[in-house]
Amino acid sequence: MAGHSKWANIKRQKARVDAVKGKVFAKLSREIIVAARQGGGDPDGNFQLRTAIDKAKSAGVPNDNIDRAIAKGTGSLDSDGNLESIRYEGYGPGGVAVLVEALTDNRNRTAADLRAAFSKNGGNLGETGCVGWMFDQKGVVVVMGNLDEDTLLEAAIEGGAESYELTDVDEDTPGAEVYCPPGDLETLSDYLKVESYQIKDIEIRWIPSNTVDVTDTDQAKSLLKMMDALEDLDDVQTVTANFDMDEEILSNVF
Repeated sequence: MAGHSKWANIKRQKARVDAVKGKVFAKLSREIIVAARQGGGDPDGNFQLRTAIDKAKSAGVPNDNIDRAIAKGTGSLDSDGNLESIRYEGYGPGGVAVLVEALTDNRNRTAADLRAAFSKNGGNLGETGCVGWMFDQKGVVVVMGNLDEDTLLEAAIEGGAESYELTDVDEDTPGAEVYCPPGDLETLSDYLKVESYQIKDIEIRWIPSNTVDVTDTDQAKSLLKMMDALEDLDDVQTVTANFDMDEEILSNVF
């Protein structure tokens, strides 16, 4: 029985991993479809598509899936529907501001799913514009390695960046996030590549202009549960919120 139980646990764990991987693949495929639809199917002439493909490859999405997504976006293969990008706004527990970016072929379904995810976890879906003013959209280039700040600052300025922040880009992996206006993202990323920086990620991201410190463990649990519920929805691409938690709170939550 012990061996059987162990194998059952392995199968359940594998099923969870496969489910998560499937969701990630689906989200990245939709991102490629929209990029190809908006700017054409040639990655060399479509920075948004090139970035989406790079992100998909980094996540392990098979080339066949990527090619299919491009074909759907350009119309050479039947698509699952007319996907559109929509931004939703709302509040989490304690009044935390939340922005959700979605790709959907059914606005009513997506709004209903989001409303349920918010309300079941102590938040509420708000009107357009209710929290958007608390965020600025920035281009972000994530670079890896032990970086010299003076050299990075010089390269960032030359490449058109506004600012940068040293941070761990992965667990125990040092690096930095370099910020620029969204329209300058391609120029900045290309310049940093020429300067031999190791690029981990390139994306457009919503950055909160200020953050709310979450110091209550129960609020932290509810907030993170709500973020998970939102990110788990099929139509949701990204979820951003303006909260901050220290290590002590996080250790109590997990």
